[in-house]
Amino acid sequence: MSDVRHVLVLPDRDAAEEVVEALRERFAVAEEPQVVRDALAGEDDAEDAQWLVVLRDEAGLLDPGELDAFAGEWEGWREEP
Repeated sequence: MSDVRHVLVLPDRDAAEEVVEALRERFAVAEEPQVVRDALAGEDDAEDAQWLVVLRDEAGLLDPGELDAFAGEWEGWREEP
């Protein structure tokens, strides 16, 4: 199995937490995705941070295009890790 990871970039923490819940429902992900705060370079203010949802897809079952469209529902996108 490969170590495929998908990184979804979201505008705020609330969106990231909603995405984690929706991932379980829509894509039936088994492993808990990680939520990570990604501060922009030189910024300490939480308002200037993006939130990342990192999920593993060892079996390669998740379609990157579908994940990108999914993240877009929360004004986010899928980033290549």
